[in-house]
Amino acid sequence: MLRKARVRSGQTILVHGANGGVGNTLVQLARHSGIRVIGTASTRHHGALRAMGAEPIDYDDPKLSDRVRLIAPRGVDAVFDHLGGPSFERSFKLLAPGGTLVAYGVAAQRDATSNMLITFLGVEGRLTMWSLAPNGRRALFYNFWTGKHIRPKRFWLRLASDLTSVLSLLAEGAVTPHVAACMPLAEAGAAMTLAESRTAYGKVVLVP
Repeated sequence: MLRKARVRSGQTILVHGANGGVGNTLVQLARHSGIRVIGTASTRHHGALRAMGAEPIDYDDPKLSDRVRLIAPRGVDAVFDHLGGPSFERSFKLLAPGGTLVAYGVAAQRDATSNMLITFLGVEGRLTMWSLAPNGRRALFYNFWTGKHIRPKRFWLRLASDLTSVLSLLAEGAVTPHVAACMPLAEAGAAMTLAESRTAYGKVVLVP
C-alpha cells in the first residue's frame, strides 16, 4: 500500500485505525522510511503510537479534520482508510495536491444489508470518479490479490519481494508485530468480537 501511494521520506501520511494490526504495521514501515505519520486511534492507544513516532488523534474527535490540518496545513500526502462510507470522502478532502487516498476496506459498512459486491462496485466507481476530477489527487482501492490471475508471474515476484523486505525488517527489529490476544480456534466468534471492538492494540491471533 505504501508503494501504491508513492510516498517517500519527508512526506506526511494519515493512517486510520493506527492501533490495529494493519495500521500498526503501516505506521512502523512508514516511520522506518522517514515518513511522518498521523494516526487515528482511541486515546488509550495514543501513548503506544507516540512511542512508535506517530502523532495520534482521537478517531472519535468531531473535529478530526481540523486536527489533521493543524499538523499538516496543506494536507497529507496519503491517507490509508479501511472504514468506507463518509470516511472516504473526508479522507480525500484531507489530501494535499498530488496526494493519494488508499482505501483498503469498508469496515463501517460491514453491517449494511446491501450486497457487498454491489457495495464494492459502488466504492470503485466513486474512487475512480474522484481520480478523474482535475484536482491533482487520486483515489484507489487496494486489493492484495490484484493481478494474481491476470499477471501471475508478476504478482508472485512482487509478493516475494515485499515479504522478503518485511521479514528482513522483522528480523532486524525494525518492525515489531503487536499481538492483542491469542485465542483458540474454537473461540473464533469471541475473537472476531474483540477484533471489531476497536479496543485491541494489534492483531487477534487464532491458534489451531
